[in-house]
Amino acid sequence: MARYEPRLAVDRQDPVRRTYYMRTLLRLITVATVLTGVAQAQTAPAQAPPPGTTSSKGYVEAFAQSAFGNVTSQAYGGEGGYTVWKNVKVFAEFGQIRNVAPAELGAAAQLIAGYLSQTQGNVSFFVKEPVSFGAGGVRYLIPVGGSKLEPYVMVGFGVAKVRKDVTFTVGGSDVTNQLLTLGVVLGSDLTGEFSKPLATFGGGVSWLLWRQVTADLQFRFTHIGAEDETTSAINVGRAGVGIGVRF
Repeated sequence: MARYEPRLAVDRQDPVRRTYYMRTLLRLITVATVLTGVAQAQTAPAQAPPPGTTSSKGYVEAFAQSAFGNVTSQAYGGEGGYTVWKNVKVFAEFGQIRNVAPAELGAAAQLIAGYLSQTQGNVSFFVKEPVSFGAGGVRYLIPVGGSKLEPYVMVGFGVAKVRKDVTFTVGGSDVTNQLLTLGVVLGSDLTGEFSKPLATFGGGVSWLLWRQVTADLQFRFTHIGAEDETTSAINVGRAGVGIGVRF
């Protein structure tokens, strides 16, 4: 019987990816600032701010995002916040990232598939590592008078639950639950789940579309703690749009 439970060495440093995330965030804030300046210049000084601008107390929205890090995937969820002081809002968000699987997860599954191929034909596998998360923090609105655009930056902390989802097939049939009969016991690096703290920061611009309805063009960078000392932390960039209402 083969029992597989190795831990592969990983490189904890990825300065190129971190630099890319920071440049993306800075570009987003720059674009938001330029758009805001244009919108403000086109608004007459004597005009009252449109309803639902930065004077609103709170907001709720649902978001859909492209997620990129170890792999390219999608994220979705909801967010809400409420003003506690001037341009400062507290917020809470929850959601799911469909896949953050590192290359090491696929490499470990490949070893099991190679072992199965010695006695079985047409062996294949599929790996996925979805993340469910929740976070709360502070969202600061960049002051803009008389504009439908509301740029902001934000930072928050929370918890993420990561689940390892690995499937093996033989001849097109799923045999994951029958691996024991094939002489394989999966190790903890290919099965199970774990929860770790997360930190998230980012920015965006909320655009008043109609009455209280908004579109939130957003970018988030999320850092999830490593499972243990033999694995690396998970870094995910999320860019997308949220549709919501102000109140």
